[in-house]
Amino acid sequence: MELITGMAVYSRAGHDKNELYLIREINGEVLYLVNGDSRTNLNPKKKNKKHVQGINRCFDIRDVNDVEIKKILKDLSKEEQCPKRM
Repeated sequence: MELITGMAVYSRAGHDKNELYLIREINGEVLYLVNGDSRTNLNPKKKNKKHVQGINRCFDIRDVNDVEIKKILKDLSKEEQCPKRM
């Protein structure tokens, strides 16, 4: 699956395993991820592409703030029944 800006992804490796993020930016093999809470637009998480799994849901996040990102992910997690962190 091709990863694109605005796509929802799960982290599949690291201390944030199973966390849900939105892709803010793509730079080669590196993704910059946001969740509106601990990872904001000003402080995105840097993660390798191979450590995430995409969901077939994309959002236009060009002009959204952290509160809106948090709401998008909250609504999506209810739909997707995201796995809980262990």
